[in-house]
Amino acid sequence: MRLQGKTAMITGASRNIGKEVALTFAREGASLVLNTRTSRPELESVSAQCRELGSETCTIMGDVTDPQRARDMVAEGTAAMGKVDILVSNVAIRPHKPIQEVSDDEWETVMRTNLFPAFYLVKAVLPGMIERRSGSIIALGGQAAITGRPETISVTTAKHGLLGMMRAIAAEMAPYNVRANMVNPGSVDTERLHPEWYPEFQDTDRGSGEHVRGIPMGRQATVSDIANAVLFLASDESSYVTGDRINVVGGRYIV
Repeated sequence: MRLQGKTAMITGASRNIGKEVALTFAREGASLVLNTRTSRPELESVSAQCRELGSETCTIMGDVTDPQRARDMVAEGTAAMGKVDILVSNVAIRPHKPIQEVSDDEWETVMRTNLFPAFYLVKAVLPGMIERRSGSIIALGGQAAITGRPETISVTTAKHGLLGMMRAIAAEMAPYNVRANMVNPGSVDTERLHPEWYPEFQDTDRGSGEHVRGIPMGRQATVSDIANAVLFLASDESSYVTGDRINVVGGRYIV
């Protein structure tokens, strides 16, 4: 088991990619601190599934956009499990608007959601990682961290900033054997609660031939595709990888 003896804290763990990361880590022997903001029944269900796989778990409700709550959640998780060896920062919103229609409040909301939580969480987990001289920090980015597209200025700016944050953390923490990396999912076959965030699917069905035409591998990613990339960066198999990113996009940006 690649994560035996490790404890991972995963935000946004109640559904989709976060849920699959939790289950994948549980199969690999990790103990888990699982977080979501509002959906306690879903989070408890994920926790129960992880326990069935042999993982020790604790669940913590809280809004990671609140800096004090983010710090408190790390403290609660550490108190319950003794340490946090791996942090998976997984939180994002994806509004689409033309630049001139983005209000100041909307801009700030995207930054507070997509960028700031990783900073709050990393600051809270670093003391323990530095003391143990070991740790892996993984942020979930997306295609917005790879390129720029119309009507995504807020998300693209935040996700590029998140990649810069991981690189800065990696550079500063390398002497302590604490690594920081990013996984950028492409189009993933997940449940979408906010269809307005995905204008590309207003006229084209997700997963259709027309939709995947621009993906060399000819399909959407599964949540397992993304979770396996996160697992690699969490495990000792990536012990010499830091300040980097894995683009799980099916070859979309080869050309």
